Amino acid sequence: MALAKKYKASRDKVDTTKKYTLDEALAILKSFDSAKFDESVDVAIRLGVNPKIADQMVRGAVLLPHGTGKVSRILVFAKGDKEAEAKAAGADYVGGDDLVEKIKGGWFEFDKVVASPDMMGVVGKIGKLLGPRGLMPNPKVGTVTADVGRTVSELKKGRIEFRVEKAGIIHAPIGRKSFEISQLKENLLELMSVIMKAKPSSTKGTYVKGVALSATMSPGVRIDASSLVDVLK
Repeated sequence: MALAKKYKASRDKVDTTKKYTLDEALAILKSFDSAKFDESVDVAIRLGVNPKIADQMVRGAVLLPHGTGKVSRILVFAKGDKEAEAKAAGADYVGGDDLVEKIKGGWFEFDKVVASPDMMGVVGKIGKLLGPRGLMPNPKVGTVTADVGRTVSELKKGRIEFRVEKAGIIHAPIGRKSFEISQLKENLLELMSVIMKAKPSSTKGTYVKGVALSATMSPGVRIDASSLVDVLK
């Protein structure tokens, strides 16, 4: 009941007929009653693309200036010098067939997977287990790479991956409720900048159609997408 009251109180602060500036939206979000934990702040970005068309699939990765507020557990498939490089960069688990067997046995105590190119034959053995969970390494987002050290370091610092879903929407975390407004703003603008650069050449009409912010236990706050795009020009 208390949660329902808090949600209603937060919802009453939002004019659902209005699209706010980024500063206004962040101020409203920060004014919501907080839960008993540090809520994630997420953004939903609706794009004018058709993900069913191969060259309109928008995906990539971005290193958020202030991270996400969550430390990811990184698993790396590598051997030799690359194994040592991954460990030195702070990878939580590094190996090859030994990790494949653990994963086959139902072990998934990790958040991100990185692989050096020469290990993809090994990783392929568990593609059907990693893929549905969004954990399969992919060169398009930089998780299949010879530079495993830098990749692990960036993931630890707050690099996130994004991918447009079937409905044409990208969902991504941009921090925590405890972050300063300036930190959330800089994180969102960095994400938006990378998404703008990833605009498919075949896209016609308005590219960014809608943007909304929300915390884990809060209603959404819509942002005037055109004003946000203007900031990035």
